[in-house]
Amino acid sequence: MLSWQVGAVKVTRILELEATGGTRFILPQASPEAIREIGWLAPHFADENGKLRMSIHALVVETPTARIVVDTCIGNDKPRNIPAWSHLQTGFLADLAAAGYPRESIDVVLCTHLHVDHVGWNTMLEGDRWVPTFPQARYLLARSEFEYWRAEEEVEADLSRSPFHDSVRPVWEAGLVDLVETTHQVCPEVSLEPTLGHTPGHVSVRIRSEGQDALITGDFIHHPCQLHHPDWATPADYDGEASTETRRRMFGALAESGTLVIGTHFTAPTAGHVVADGSVWRLAV
Repeated sequence: MLSWQVGAVKVTRILELEATGGTRFILPQASPEAIREIGWLAPHFADENGKLRMSIHALVVETPTARIVVDTCIGNDKPRNIPAWSHLQTGFLADLAAAGYPRESIDVVLCTHLHVDHVGWNTMLEGDRWVPTFPQARYLLARSEFEYWRAEEEVEADLSRSPFHDSVRPVWEAGLVDLVETTHQVCPEVSLEPTLGHTPGHVSVRIRSEGQDALITGDFIHHPCQLHHPDWATPADYDGEASTETRRRMFGALAESGTLVIGTHFTAPTAGHVVADGSVWRLAV
């Protein structure tokens, strides 16, 4: 179980799934040939054949005053359009408790955006109902993000496979959601930072404590190969041009500041520092 200390803040990774290959639907430009040309990706982020390694995990941010879960993965029991993600049965909640964070102890849930693999454990199946997994938590969602996906739900043909319907609406109806701006200050050490493009209200999570600085990416970057190819937008992006602009802006700023970057889909070691590599960047781990 990976963890990092950022001043007085501890960040812990809780893994749900890892996969090698089968990621062309996320980054179709990342052919094995193109990936093998980026030598620093192996062995952590690609295998020797040029297949991408990717992870789906949550990050628990423990501050002196709050326990915060950032992104809640896919979740168990949920029917999904991607077969490998449908009706999962994982030990995620047991792993969360084993790390010292039973679900009842969580104070805040942050979703960087409302895609299927970032909201799943917002809820859990109880009988035939989806109920909030973290009953003591406030669920903080960017207002622009929430409004966009609520409108999308209204035209969704199959609500049984809608992440908003089974993983967002139940916590909203339970009165646990706070809609916030994309620059919201969560607590003294944690704030949201707009990184738009992948979705209309996408945010990253900034951690600052005792002179140290870290950033949880969300999906403005899916894989470290995009540091070498910031123009590789995913078909899942709401606005590919905006996501590319965000990547270039963020990579430059992160390299200059020396911020610890914790990747939402980066396999172990998951975190590193962005450094300039000619006209592009790489991740130093």
